[in-house]
Amino acid sequence: MSSFNKGIRKADVALKWDPNPLGAPAADLDIVAGVYRTDDPYGEPAYLVHFGSRSPDGTITLHRDSKTGQGFGTDEQMTLELDRLSQEYGRVVLGVAIQQREGRMEFGDIHRTHLRLSEGYTELLTDDFTTVERATAATVAEFVRDSDGSWDLHETVRGFDAEPEEFTRLMGVRQR
Repeated sequence: MSSFNKGIRKADVALKWDPNPLGAPAADLDIVAGVYRTDDPYGEPAYLVHFGSRSPDGTITLHRDSKTGQGFGTDEQMTLELDRLSQEYGRVVLGVAIQQREGRMEFGDIHRTHLRLSEGYTELLTDDFTTVERATAATVAEFVRDSDGSWDLHETVRGFDAEPEEFTRLMGVRQR
């Protein structure tokens, strides 16, 4: 018998921020998705999707990658087609990392950050990173596959003081 619960099937992530003032270093934020195996949901990620990449099977795609926050509307955009993700994977952690090219930059240094996670027209969560303003990276949500195969969303706003590469190793670690 199949479950009546369809869960989250396809999620869209939109991230935007205002560019830094003229003369200040550019703020470069990146959406990162870590995909974890069903048999090791808190181990090493099976793969990561971030700037300039997509998942090997095409189920997670970064459509837009801004390095400055300039322009109208969304600066970064990612789509996660969870319903197409192999049964081999049971957890997807979603985060945002700030590139640290020109000195330390924290979420509190970046103007008008806004993340929106939605499924179709339904808003699943929003965040402005004010609760992690001293962090250089943050997880915002995780998707977990239920025993019936459907995906549930858990809001997990948690700040990290880590460079982007280090963040990708830490973002999926079990919270204590």
